[in-house]
Amino acid sequence: MAVSAVELQHYLQGVNYPSRKEELIRKARENQAPRDVIDLINNLPDREFNSTVDVSRAVGEIG
Repeated sequence: MAVSAVELQHYLQGVNYPSRKEELIRKARENQAPRDVIDLINNLPDREFNSTVDVSRAVGEIG
């Protein structure tokens, strides 16, 4: 099942940007994200993200 941008941002609430992938995963877990959301974040490039828009763009590049 595909993860929507809205769903992803819901589980990333509270992330302080800029943030690395590890922080996104940690925050998603704190926010009780399901496995498919964690897997999606895990597939993002290992770099610093500057905003929610930056995360969404990266998702679009892997999707």
